[in-house]
This record gives sequence, C-alpha cells and structure tokens, in this order.
Amino acid sequence: MNDYERIARIIRYLAESHTEQPDLSTLAQRAGLSTFHFHRLFSAWAGITPKDFLQCLTVAHAKQLLHEGASVLDAALAAGLSGPGRLHDLCVSLEAASPGELKAGGEGWTITYGYAASAFGKCIIGENPRGICRIAFVEPGDEDAAAGALHSDWPRARLKRDDAAAVLRAAQIFQRTSDRLIPLRAHVKGTAFQAQVWRALLHVERGVLVSYGHLAAAVGAPAAARAVGTAVGRNPLAYLIPCHRVIRETGVVGEYRWGQVRKRALIAWESAARIP
Repeated sequence: MNDYERIARIIRYLAESHTEQPDLSTLAQRAGLSTFHFHRLFSAWAGITPKDFLQCLTVAHAKQLLHEGASVLDAALAAGLSGPGRLHDLCVSLEAASPGELKAGGEGWTITYGYAASAFGKCIIGENPRGICRIAFVEPGDEDAAAGALHSDWPRARLKRDDAAAVLRAAQIFQRTSDRLIPLRAHVKGTAFQAQVWRALLHVERGVLVSYGHLAAAVGAPAAARAVGTAVGRNPLAYLIPCHRVIRETGVVGEYRWGQVRKRALIAWESAARIP
C-alpha cells in the first residue's frame, strides 16, 4: 500500500466521521500505523497536521474557498478569459483539436505515453506533437484500459510507451509550489464550449473553489450550469485543468471523474498549502 492509498483511507473515514472529531490515535489505528509514524506520514503528504487537514474538509471551509473563488473568476472575466497571462500556478496554453485533426484521428502522429506516481496515486500522461493530450488517474490493474482510452481518442496514431518521460512530466504538473513556472502546452479533444469551460478553469487558483453556477456565468452562459457540469466531467487532463476545484453552491464536494475521495484529497491538499 502506497502513501496515497493510506491517506485516501483516512480521508474516506474523515468524510464520514469528521463531525465526531476523531483523535490522532484513532486515525493512526485506521491507517495501520503507530501514532508517531502516522503523524509524520500525514504531515509530510499534506503539508499540515491531521487536525488542520480535518478543518480543510469541512463545509464551512469549502464555503469560504467558494467565496474567494468567485472573486478570482470575476477578476479573470474582467480581464478577458481568453487573454494571455498566468493561469493558476502554471503557464498553460490550451488548444482544442481542429476539425481536420479530429477527422485524421492522429494519423501520422506518435503519442508518447507512460505511467507515473503522483501525490494522488498512479496516473497516465499522454503527449502528442501538439501538447499534453491526456492525464488520468489510474487504479491498480487498469493500466491497459487507460492506454486503450487514449488510443480510442486518436485511433490512427502510433502509441509509444515511455514511463521515464511521464515521470518528468508528472514532476512538473504536480509541483507543490509555484517558485519555478514551467510552460506547458495542452492539446485537447472537445467541443468549442467544452474548451471554453476548460480555459475558464485554468483561471481558478490553487486553494480556491468555484461553483458550477459561477463558472457558467464566467463563460457567458449563466443558465447553462448543467452543460457546464457536463463539460467539467469530461475534462481529459486531470489536475492540469483543475476541474476538482468546482463544487456545489452549498459547499458539498460533489462527484468527480476520478473518485470523490480523490477530489477531497486534492481540495484539502491545495488549500492546506495556503495555511501559514
């Protein structure tokens, strides 16, 4: 069992029992570790103590992050969502595949892909000649299915596995600090509306959240929160396009393509980094 799997077990338990305010010894027992080793492991992973992390999982905390996130998106909207600039913590340029590229299905391309460990479990990273085209979290035993999904998107492309390249990309994508900004190119397969929603998400900073309704307003479709939700759910680039930062107006985390526990982990991990 890797560190994330141990932490995920605790996050699942906290999500169900946080109102009981379980103590450190209870959490350590759940993780199958001594109190000392659990506290050290958890603090190293989250960057804060289990007690502070528990606060990051509460609805009240989520509502505060939602309030801050609304301000972030309002500022981005005023500046023009499609304009250049610093997007969340990385410099990410996002292009949608053209009709010609979609029709060609990747013919003549070599897509390099591989698997890498992250703070949130194993992931697959795929990159075509235009940029990063797939990031997805992969459960144990699902590696072939993850590669098959990438092939389905670009059926005429040649797939070349390179785990070493994926490990290097993962280090850039999942960096905890933004001291060194790494420009990244993303090339996604989606409709014009989906691409618009995904670009808007790039303006949501780490440690803040937005609601589906506010995101819909930001892309000029205030009555289309459901369509925005669908676009969010079809995000092909886990974490890089931060769809995990979208939750319900009530502060409830909601669903996530790669699991609700992982979404809670992502939100709390990022908001923990803002705690002095």
